[in-house]
Parts: sequence; structure tokens; C-alpha cells
Amino acid sequence: MTSGPRTATGEIIGILGGMGPAATADFYAKLVATTPGTSDQDHLRTVIWSDPTIPDRTEALLGDGPDPTPWLLHGGRVLREAGATVIAIPCNTAHAFVPRIADHVGLPIVHMIGEAARHLTTLRPRIHTVGLLATTGTVRAGLYQERLESFGIRLALPDAAAQDAEVMAAIHAVKAGTRDDTATALLTRSAQRLTEQGAQTVIAGCTEIPLGLPADAVEVPLVDPALILARALVCRARAAGTAEQDDGGAMYCTQYVT
Repeated sequence: MTSGPRTATGEIIGILGGMGPAATADFYAKLVATTPGTSDQDHLRTVIWSDPTIPDRTEALLGDGPDPTPWLLHGGRVLREAGATVIAIPCNTAHAFVPRIADHVGLPIVHMIGEAARHLTTLRPRIHTVGLLATTGTVRAGLYQERLESFGIRLALPDAAAQDAEVMAAIHAVKAGTRDDTATALLTRSAQRLTEQGAQTVIAGCTEIPLGLPADAVEVPLVDPALILARALVCRARAAGTAEQDDGGAMYCTQYVT
């Protein structure tokens, strides 16, 4: 039996991205950084479909824009035809539409929000209250509320005014390519209010938020679901490699897969 990274397997990661492009690029950088290895050959084979024409997910959920499901379904099929064996979607709000495509793309989808919720249950001391910074679409769809409540974790949210004037304003700024002190100050202010509500950790529940909010700007741990998703994909690929090479894998990854 050999030791070391087990990523040269039949597993091919398909990234369904473009929501937005900077967040997709950041996610791939996290996937690379999370993969252990000393050479190119140790890394994961990856197919990226970055489609920024996918309609805005929050607008769709609020009834102000077209349904992005056809675009997401098409992207999933493009990834499958390109050889992907599993799909990752580095967009929190897009997960509201995953149930509509999961049975039609022909590939498993590793669920970023499910992975983040499971991660929170592993933290010690035990987490009872979590703050969430996310798009209004993610909040309204209850994507984190539903999963965290099943674990007995209370969710603290910004009030309506802060959600619009701080969180969404900062997200739009990052999407527009503006990563300055103003966006950071807005997100920091909202995060501070969440800690005042008792949040023991804050979820960066939009993949643009880590681009505008450094972890050290928050007085409690900042949980990045995109990073957790990257780690889950690496674990999955390495487990597959162990199983292929060792006739039964000495590694097991608990995952939320649709």
C-alpha cells in the first residue's frame, strides 16, 4: 500500500459556477489550496462551467426575476457531458433550486449548505446560536434555518434594514468588483450585531462575503461554506482513491449529497 494523496482517481469534480464569477474563481482556489500534495499530479481533475448569464437567484425567489432552473439544469448537463462525476455549486442561494435539478442532471450534487450545517455540529464548545450573513433570497428561502433547526441550533439574522443597507449592499459591491473598506465595514457592522444577539459563530452564507469580510474582522469564528465544500470534495475524491487502490477504503466522508 502506498501513502500520500489519493486524488488521481476516476472522480472528476464539476463546478457549476458563474454565480458570480469572482466567487467561482475563489472557490476553485480554495479547492486547490485544500488539496494535499506536492505536485500537479496530486490535484483533482476539475471541470468548471462558469455561466454568469444564470438569472439572479434572489430576484427569482422574491418573484422579481426569471427562474434560473433551466440554466442550472443545462450547466449540470454540460458538466456531465464534459466528464464530471460529481457536482459542486459554490452559490448558497442557488441551493434553493437544487431540488428541481437533482433528479435530472444524472450526477450527485454535494450540498454546500448541508455540509456547512454538519460542520457546525462538530464544533466545540457546542454551538447553540449561529449568525447568518447571506442574500435575502437565501434568508427568505430558509435554506440554513431548516437544516440548523434540525440540529437544535438557533439562527440569528440581521434586521430588514441592515439586510438591505449593509449585507446586500456589500454583496452587490463585491459582485461589481469593488472590494474596499466600505464593503468590509458594512459586513463587519452586521456581523457585530449578530454577535450581540448571541451568535457564537457567523456563517458567510454568500460566496461573495468572504471576498469582502476578512475572518479577523469578526470577533467570533467566521464559517466559510465554500471552504467546507472544498474540503468535502477533497475528502470524497481521496476516499474514492483509497477504495480503488486498497480494495475498500480506509477513509470515510460523511456527506450531504443529493
